[in-house]
Amino acid sequence: MLSTMQDGQLSLATLLRHGSTVHAESEIATWTGAGSRRTTFGEVGRRAAQLAHALRGLGVTGDQRVGTFMWNNAEHFEAYVAIPAMGAVLHTLNIRLFPDQLVYVANHAEDHVIIVDGTLVPLLAKQLPRLETVRHVVVTGGDAGALEAPEGVRVHDYEELLAGQPDTFEWPEVDERSAAAMCYTSGTTGDPKGVAYSHRSIWLHSMQVCMSDSMRLAQDDRALAIVPMFHAMSWGLPYAALMVGTSLVMPDRFLQPGPIAEILAAEKPTFAAAVPTIWQGLLQHLEANPQDISHLREVVVGGSAAPPAMMHAFEEEHDVPVLHAWGMTETSPLGSVARPPASATGEEAWRYRYTQGRFPASVQARLIGDDGREMPWDGTSVGELEVRGPWIAASYHGGRSVDPEKFHDGWLRTGDVGTITPDGFLTLTDRAKDVIKSGGEWISSVDLENAVMAHPAVAEAAVIGVPDEKWDERPLVAVVVREGQRVTPEELREFLTGKVAKWQLPENWTFVEEVPKTSVGKFDKKRLRAFHAEGRLDITHL
Repeated sequence: MLSTMQDGQLSLATLLRHGSTVHAESEIATWTGAGSRRTTFGEVGRRAAQLAHALRGLGVTGDQRVGTFMWNNAEHFEAYVAIPAMGAVLHTLNIRLFPDQLVYVANHAEDHVIIVDGTLVPLLAKQLPRLETVRHVVVTGGDAGALEAPEGVRVHDYEELLAGQPDTFEWPEVDERSAAAMCYTSGTTGDPKGVAYSHRSIWLHSMQVCMSDSMRLAQDDRALAIVPMFHAMSWGLPYAALMVGTSLVMPDRFLQPGPIAEILAAEKPTFAAAVPTIWQGLLQHLEANPQDISHLREVVVGGSAAPPAMMHAFEEEHDVPVLHAWGMTETSPLGSVARPPASATGEEAWRYRYTQGRFPASVQARLIGDDGREMPWDGTSVGELEVRGPWIAASYHGGRSVDPEKFHDGWLRTGDVGTITPDGFLTLTDRAKDVIKSGGEWISSVDLENAVMAHPAVAEAAVIGVPDEKWDERPLVAVVVREGQRVTPEELREFLTGKVAKWQLPENWTFVEEVPKTSVGKFDKKRLRAFHAEGRLDITHL
């Protein structure tokens, strides 16, 4: 028996029409360093139509890829909605990739046009001669005439390109399963790999972002989107905001703790999202420069585990709850959110909040043990996390021959190792490649990092496994000390006593000015291991 329901396509054109009319007065505030410039969703709808006409004139007539090399700002949001709605594919280029990786992803995606922020033109210009398929570069917020393009590439000014174009567009009907946008992984192992999101997957993902057991975005929210729009689609915030009318605050290139504090003071957002390193930096800034940030009803932390000490500091000192979430480029990225069960209070609620969270109905999960068997959800059995669902990648761009080991029997292998409780809460103990095997037993680098970072003199701590003749591997802790503080390895080891098992207490310590980061702000343990192998770390062995 068939249903009697209509079968409308879940297209981003439909979402754009809705957001720019029903929520026409919602606004986007883009920080300039000295205040915000403002536009509305209604104006975005008109300028998106002008951009679509302009791109048609540049030969974007089908599903060509249009790259963006941009900060979080209103123009990037215009590209976010116009490009997929016109039937093309938005490709967000990660501005923090190494040059060779940037060239690789632009060529692999076959970008036809690149829209670039004026401040990033020098970065792009160096690699432009190596981009094989790019025919047009559009410069926004800068001097297009200053860009010397190679033969066969034309340079345009964004505002001049839009000027005179009609502010309405006949948005085409597209198959909801066709690609709308794509983002490449950060390339920490091998070449970056492309994930192509469908109109349908983005629509369903946006609904989940707004749900009460997720990020709870609503029309009376003002969301500070610090998480880059070039990384995992800014965690879905732009499209979710368009769906429910959440106003957006865009930091542009001003991502340091001081400017973020200024943005908070000026715009009073109710919600914000960023990786833990951003919040750690802000917390240190607030210690030296007190400021009321209690207008934030919540901040979401993802990308890597948030240290419990940081979560407590924000809530107890600033009245701002920190919400843990888990996801990855391949999961759009929302995979789980750590909202405790309604019955949990006090310390029990905190234990739930320390986890990576509970899976929504659309994300199925399982744990696979070393022997290939599925592990039970009992909160103790450890395995590699595998997930599947309507916004989870089934393959990489280029077909199933690209890294086939990442996909297993219809499931995505995440590379994350952890446990799941009977009521569906995920706790990640490590990345599969980062877990430390010592004397036949596993040591979680994440647990050790969190324990070390609970020390008041420690700003950051990253743990890797290093070879050991007796135990196979032992942990090495790289520590960044807070400004104006002093601490010794002996004091840190003593601080850990009673907090971790005695046999896990690290003997190897090194102090560094900064833990190396990936292009998306995670600890880059691959580089840290390389530093160790090259003898670049001054190690104290206790």
